[in-house]
This record gives sequence, structure tokens and C-alpha cells, in this order.
Amino acid sequence: MQVQPSCFDAWQAIKTNKCTLDYLRDRIAQRRDRFQRLCDGTTQPDSVEDVPMVPIPKTEVLDDEETSKLLTVLESGSIPVSFSLLKEKCSFDNDTKLDNTLHKLSYQKLVTLKTTDELNVITVETKKISSLLGRFDKKRKRRKLNTVLTAESAEFLLNKPSAVQSESKKLGEEIQALLNHKSAREKTIIENLKSNKTAQVREFCEWVTRQECKRGNVKFGSCKKLHFRKLIHSHTDTSLGDCSFLNTCFHMDTCKYVHYAIDEDDQRTHMRQQHREAMQTRAKNSAAMLVSDSTSLANTTPDLTPPQWIQCDIRKLDMDVIGKFTVIMADPPWDIHMELPYGTMTDDEMRNLGIEKVQEDGFIFLWVTGRAVELGRELLRIWGYDRVDDIIWVKTNQLQRLIRTGRTGHWLNHGKEHCLVGVKGNPKNFNRGLDCDLIVSEVRDTSHKPDEIYGMIERLSPGTRKLELFGREHNTQNNWLTLGNQLDGVHLEWEDVKGKYFARYGLSLPF
Repeated sequence: MQVQPSCFDAWQAIKTNKCTLDYLRDRIAQRRDRFQRLCDGTTQPDSVEDVPMVPIPKTEVLDDEETSKLLTVLESGSIPVSFSLLKEKCSFDNDTKLDNTLHKLSYQKLVTLKTTDELNVITVETKKISSLLGRFDKKRKRRKLNTVLTAESAEFLLNKPSAVQSESKKLGEEIQALLNHKSAREKTIIENLKSNKTAQVREFCEWVTRQECKRGNVKFGSCKKLHFRKLIHSHTDTSLGDCSFLNTCFHMDTCKYVHYAIDEDDQRTHMRQQHREAMQTRAKNSAAMLVSDSTSLANTTPDLTPPQWIQCDIRKLDMDVIGKFTVIMADPPWDIHMELPYGTMTDDEMRNLGIEKVQEDGFIFLWVTGRAVELGRELLRIWGYDRVDDIIWVKTNQLQRLIRTGRTGHWLNHGKEHCLVGVKGNPKNFNRGLDCDLIVSEVRDTSHKPDEIYGMIERLSPGTRKLELFGREHNTQNNWLTLGNQLDGVHLEWEDVKGKYFARYGLSLPF
């Protein structure tokens, strides 16, 4: 029976507290509204707090930019100033807004107004106006910053990938990492085919000569790169600059342009360094042989057959006598309708070479010129190959700069050459993905292809028999048989090829 009065008292207390809170909220709202109208200058202050709030219509005043402009004129202009003069200086077209703003400033005790024929500003509180201008400036910067941040935030949100896109990208990166990760077999192949330290190439200095390097390179004393020296003869005119062909110039004895040669000091230093590295490598190999089993060492060392060659006219050679090869490379004497220091072959003669007799499964590397690109692709189809790649040789000159004035090209100067790569049948035991399809190498004699191609082919198919057609003396390589009419006699190492060849031709040459 005592619970009901207790619950009733609690309910009454809750209702009383709620009424008190509502009353306090109304009083706070009235004070906030009165304070805002006092700041706007639309009513006079009243010390009595319980005066009923009378709504006052909002008057039109200048916006922040216009008010800032008005305050600037009042701060820097001459006082007193008339209403019409202020309107003219500020370029305002709304008299009502300007009048209301001046009265607002007067209410805030920033200016003093006096009305005679028209409204005049007779005094100005300069310090207060400067402070107000500072607040306007901060407000303007804040507004601009908010606009920029809003735009950047919107751009960020638009460019931000979705959860699905992020997950898809992460999955793609993981797949790419797995594809690029080398297996143990690939690592072993790369290690076995890696060049010795003594075979590495020494870099040329970008300053070309030692004098230019000393003048422009702050680290000249520590420059270990190779330099060139200028060849100045009695007929040389240095004002003409460098020869376009440099060391490939056909008239170097009479050419008036500047030519270059490797600096002797750098060359001697380089040779001494190579000798030291060779001796160190030899010492390491000797130590390794003392502690290694000779059988295992022989198993890891590839068998390299010395270079072999046959001086012949390839058009008349019986291809059956030389056997089968895993790799073939050819640099045919294409008929490119230019004067060349060697004989050329017609397109029909190229089609009837009988390349299909010397290979069943393997690769072919066919060098082509601009005119012969389409013909080369046709020949690959005729000989039974599928074109699978295209190697580009970017030519550089003696100073390791790109060639811009090549000797070939009917319309544009050619600074590159192409080598078509074809595959036939089902080659086995070759290494995929060790090299790229780009060679950047120096131009030398006419039709002298870059030596880097031999290393690339050996890494692709190590230790296999290889055949080069239309080769010359500088083309002879280990594990290669070279055919061409500019070689010297016959030299064969493979017993099976030697037996078939001498049984067919004896000591004569197939011309």
C-alpha cells in the first residue's frame, strides 16, 4: 500500500524537472536570438531580461566581400567622406545595402555618422577596422581552404578503388610475383651461364675525353671509366666538329672532321685490371680443382667445340653433307638496290636455299633489312618456320651515342636492324626468358652484326650444334659451323660432318 504514493511522487518529480528544462531551453533560445540581433545592429540593448521578444525583419546589408572593400576604403581614405563618394569609390549599385551597412558599423561603434544634406562618415576607428579586416581575411582563406579540401576529398573519393578493385589488384600482384619468381632450375641455369668477371665490359665516360671529364666532372679523380682522345691531323679542321661516321668513316685519311681513339692511359689501366682479375680467377679455379672431384667438375663444364667453317657458295652446297642443327643464323646478302662491297642474291635464290634440309626441330635467326622484312617473313613460312619473335639491334657509334646518320635507308636514316626469330617442330632443352629482344651495341664494319647475339643464342640453347650462313672470318665461334664465300678454306671438327663432306667433295671447294 505504500508503493503507490512513492511511485506517484516520483512521477510528479519527473514532470517538474521536465518543465524546468523546457523553461531553461526557452530562455537560452531567447538570449541567443537577442545577442544575434544586437550583433546585427537591428535592436538596442535592454537591461531587462524579461522583455518580450519582438521579431524584427532582417535588413539587407553588404556581403563579406563588399563589406571588406568598404572597410578598406574607410581605413585608407580621407575622413570625413560622403555617402555618394563612398558609393563611387566602392562601385556599389545598391544604396539600401550601403546605408544599412554604415548604420550597422555605427551601431558597432566602428564609425560615426552625421546627416546633413546626405549621410556622412565623420570619424573612423582605424584599429578596430583593421582588426575586423583581419578577421574577414582569415574567414576568406578558411572558406577557400574548405573549398579546396572539399574538391580534393571528392577527387580522392572518386579515385579511391573499391574493395573489389583493391582485392583484384592484390590478387594480380600476387600472381605476378609467383610468375616472376625463378625456380631452382632457372637459378641454376642463370648461374651456369653467367659471364666471368673478366668478361665484363668497361663503361665509357659520358664526358668522352679526359679533358672534358676533368673540366665538367667534380669526381674526375675517381673516374674509372674509359675515355677517348681526339685524333687531330694536319688536314683536320676542328671547327667542323665530329665526323658523323667516326671510326667507320671510309675516308679517315683525308676527312677534315674530328675522329677519336681510346685513350692509351685508360687502355693500359684497363688491360692491367683485366690481367689481375684473370690471375685471381685462375687462382680460385686452381684451388677449387684441388678440393673438388674431377668427375663432378667435368660434368658441370660444357663441351665447347672449336670454331669450324667451310668456304663455299651456299647456293651450290649440298646441305645434306653438314647434318642437322638446333640453331641457324643467317645474314643474307639481300638485294637492297644499293652499292655494296659484296655480291647480293635475288629473292628467288633465297627462296631456293634448301634450309629445310639442315633442321627439323629448332630455331632460326634471320637478319633482315628494311626492304626485306616482308620477304624474310615469307621465307620463314616457305622454310617451315613460325615467326615467334623479333630482335631489334639499336646501333650506337664509337662514342656510344645513338646513330642519326646511318648509311642505309631510302627515306629515313636507319639507326636499327631487325632479326626475325622463327621456330620449327618441337625443340627441346632450351632456356626460355633469359634475355630480352633488344641489343644496344656499337656499329663496326659493313654487315658486321653485334657479337652479343652469340651469347644470347648460346644461353637459349647451350652446348648444341649451331650453323651460321653467309658468315665471314669474324663470325666463327665455338660450337658453330660457319658457311660463306669470304672464309679461308675448310676446317671441320665434327667427325660425322667431316666424313660426309670429304666423301662428297674431297679436297675441292663447293663453288
